[in-house]
Amino acid sequence: MNGRTLALAALLAFAALAIAFPLLTDDRYLLRIGSMIFIYWTLIAGLNLLVGYTGLLSIGHVGLLAIGGYCFTILAGRYGVDPFLALAAGGGLSALCGLLLGLPSFRLPGFYFALATIAFGLIVAELALAFSDVTGGTVGLAVPRFPDPVRSIAGQYWFVLAVSAAVTWLTWNLSRMMWGRSLIAIRDSDVAARSVAVPVFRAKLLVFVFSGAAAGVAGGLFARAQSHITPEAFNFDLSLYFFVAIIIGGRGSIVGPFIGTVLLALLPDLFGSLQRYTAFFYGAALLAVVLTMPEGVGALIRGAVDRFRPAPLGHGVLRPDPAALTEAIKGGSR
Repeated sequence: MNGRTLALAALLAFAALAIAFPLLTDDRYLLRIGSMIFIYWTLIAGLNLLVGYTGLLSIGHVGLLAIGGYCFTILAGRYGVDPFLALAAGGGLSALCGLLLGLPSFRLPGFYFALATIAFGLIVAELALAFSDVTGGTVGLAVPRFPDPVRSIAGQYWFVLAVSAAVTWLTWNLSRMMWGRSLIAIRDSDVAARSVAVPVFRAKLLVFVFSGAAAGVAGGLFARAQSHITPEAFNFDLSLYFFVAIIIGGRGSIVGPFIGTVLLALLPDLFGSLQRYTAFFYGAALLAVVLTMPEGVGALIRGAVDRFRPAPLGHGVLRPDPAALTEAIKGGSR
């Protein structure tokens, strides 16, 4: 079995297990954990294009998550908009905010761009507290349910799984096409990318808008999973979680960040009595990976798959034979 066949078999096995998970257990707690993993992954899959492929340090995506969550809750709960339309509207609004944030921020150097995204996340949290008439302030808002068949916990899980699969498919295609090559070129060197006619600013902006849309959709799903949201639900720990999951997974990979998402999502539940130290565990995990696996989990996976790939065919080396060449010249001159 070669590497590609093995990877396809592992993907199909994981997909079958993920789809059948609600049929294997009726534990609401386990189903909620599964839903949260795929909700987080919906955001991280889009953010991975920005951080892992383009090399931009965005640490404030929790602000876009909050915008999507509040947009969904207010439209569907207060104004009676269809929940699916409200979810799409949350994605669109977050994409628009990503566009407005990216237009000035991409003109800043990398470190200052990261600071700009952090500031954006903090501003969104403060606005959610300040405009209590709209957001409910510290009291928060009750989040409406989806209609049947998504109303049940199993239906919600399958819906979240479908949304995350769609976002993953989009990011996978983008990473394989010329856009993916362009993003990697931008990550490695802006100057070199411009020298081969890569539209650096436009590429960064489009990726940021796409990641904003994914974050907005994830925000609506996150709000529904919480059933009641306050500004505290969108704390800075989530921003740290999203960023660390990508670093653990490794840049230029999709499978690696997903594994990082699963591992970090399970940490608070594995250490239930120490949930207030969640940021500590995230930081410790990041430090351990940086010191032991600088290229992330994705590099280990690629190395394991490469072992099953057939060895490339060898090519003989042509070496000049002066004596034979001399004889051929003499023979031709006769």
